[in-house]
Amino acid sequence: MTAAPPRRADAASRTASPGRSTRRRRIGGWIAIAVVLVLVGGVGAVLAGISQWAERSALDPESAGPDGTMALAQILRDHGIAVEVVRDRNAARDALAGSAATLVMPDAPALSDAAVANLAEDAADVVLLAPRARTLRLLLPGSAPAGFGTDAAVAPDCDVSEAQRSGAIVAGAVYSAGDAVSACYPSSDGHALLVLDDRGHRVAAIDARSLFVNEVLADDGNAALAVNLMGRHSRIVWYMPGVGETDLANGDPTLGDLTPPWVSPALALLLVAAIAAAVWRGRRFGSLVAERLPVTVRASETTEGRARLYARSRDTVHAADQLRIGALGRLGRVLGLGPAASAAEIADAAADRLAWDRRAVRGILIDDLPATDAQLVALRDRLRHLEEAVTQTVRPERNTS
Repeated sequence: MTAAPPRRADAASRTASPGRSTRRRRIGGWIAIAVVLVLVGGVGAVLAGISQWAERSALDPESAGPDGTMALAQILRDHGIAVEVVRDRNAARDALAGSAATLVMPDAPALSDAAVANLAEDAADVVLLAPRARTLRLLLPGSAPAGFGTDAAVAPDCDVSEAQRSGAIVAGAVYSAGDAVSACYPSSDGHALLVLDDRGHRVAAIDARSLFVNEVLADDGNAALAVNLMGRHSRIVWYMPGVGETDLANGDPTLGDLTPPWVSPALALLLVAAIAAAVWRGRRFGSLVAERLPVTVRASETTEGRARLYARSRDTVHAADQLRIGALGRLGRVLGLGPAASAAEIADAAADRLAWDRRAVRGILIDDLPATDAQLVALRDRLRHLEEAVTQTVRPERNTS
């Protein structure tokens, strides 16, 4: 009487333990998913930072990479020139609105012609770093790209004092000069430096990627030329347009504009249905259990049942095949033939061993097809007689004993 309550408590604890373990596994699964999401987010943030650093490396005064210009910016500051780096067009205009300043700007294909012209008008001097044809046409009329120079160092060969004080350089990209534009450093079919001086407002164009970046700044007169061109005023506004910095209006219709209004709700409904189907079909009702078979069937019962099926269907040929398969296997083992021996090889070996007619032995083991039950019984007897004869011939000691 006193032992019943502990048994009930033990049963209750055993019943409750699977539920607790299931809840623990479920909570652990959600924790694992959260950890994976955090890791994926962290990796994505790192990759985004790496991508942003790569985008800002070329001609960027805050980049210490080989294509950056941090060394040049530091040299300018050492000469007492304030270098202000801006990445927004409005911020650049605000910075240029104060005292006289030099605008240093790489090519900005995402800005309109008016935006580029307005920025240049607000600056006292403009230094274009690796400009393209559009920018040259706007700020240096009549000028255009003219290919690349040779690998030999060339002298200024012009009247621009800043270039004369800098010495020789190895030109990268070269440009053809317009009518009112001064050209320095002749190489190949163009000049490495173009300068347009319009009543004190100077615009200079040069391939800074091959002259002013950290990797080659110390070569020849590169550093001196950079400081002389950019250091005419006490302030430099270095404008580095970002990827999304544009004032161009996109008139092409987007995918959302071309899509009918009912597509988005339909896609959302399909997504919800797919998630619901995945949850429904993916559920597991409890843990997997091993189930014991309720019945063990003897081999003899299986054989008898199969024989009854053959008899009921009157498939005497199939039954004869089963008898012959068994007989061929036993004869092959008695005759010492391998498992790869064919039925014809076994029949010929048995005929040779018994000195019987090969056609008769092949008829027993292969060719004769019984059409009735009586013929099937006769075939069985002939197979048994053939096996006994072969066994007696090969192993006579077993029969005599």
